[in-house]
Amino acid sequence: MDHTQTFEGPKAPGGKKIESTVENSTNPAGKGLVGSDRVLAVLKELARHPDGVGLEELTRLIASPKPTVHRALQSLRRAGLAGQDARGHYLLGDEFLRMAFAHHEARPEHIRVRPTLEALAERFNETVHYAVLDGNEVVYRAKIDPPTGAVRLTSTVGGRNPAHATGVGKLLLAHELVTLTDVEAWMGGDLLERRTPQTHCTAADLHQELQTTRERGYAVDNQENEPGVNCIALPIYATSATVPSGAVSVSALAYRTPLATLVEALDEVRALLGPLREPLA
Repeated sequence: MDHTQTFEGPKAPGGKKIESTVENSTNPAGKGLVGSDRVLAVLKELARHPDGVGLEELTRLIASPKPTVHRALQSLRRAGLAGQDARGHYLLGDEFLRMAFAHHEARPEHIRVRPTLEALAERFNETVHYAVLDGNEVVYRAKIDPPTGAVRLTSTVGGRNPAHATGVGKLLLAHELVTLTDVEAWMGGDLLERRTPQTHCTAADLHQELQTTRERGYAVDNQENEPGVNCIALPIYATSATVPSGAVSVSALAYRTPLATLVEALDEVRALLGPLREPLA
């Protein structure tokens, strides 16, 4: 369903405020956009070009007449939301970046991912975690229990677990420890704690597991941290354009939701992650 929001526009002669509406566009190419819709389309397109984009190219991408795209750019420049570099290319303005970073700093990533966690918990009726890597451990930054009925896990926000024994930990380690030498250096010559008979404790075993994780794009915990509990974990890109800021896992009691069931639902999990599943552009 489209939603319409009302904004105060410029004042007409006599001081009367002109109102304009912005509707959610289902037309990414920008065709048929008018007024403030086109300004927003130009702003979104600028965000896709951190090195700047020329007027001719921008006109083609927005699929609107050059004079109207130019007027949209001038409106954005007056507001500080767009700028122009020495080559004459347009890019996001300093005021836009200031607002974005101020908002980002005031809204920690675990707040941004919470609606996603809630949607996953409701869909699978299982516990969902958001965790980050801290040395050899993962720290749980957020946890959503299933809304009704199901048995709840004992994990807590702020709690820690060995990274090598958890789905979220292995997912994040896979982005940091690419070679066997990396794994050995991270282990420091010691064997890893064997939490269950399933835990990967040697450098060779963990390296193989991390390689498999990279190839398939997700990690699993097949009762490796706690008997009877399994999970599937995927990366979250809430703060970084190159590496995951953390990982989300759907954790379940194995007798109730087997690991195979979670893996079969992988596409649904990815869909519920939405834009957080891709690196920031």
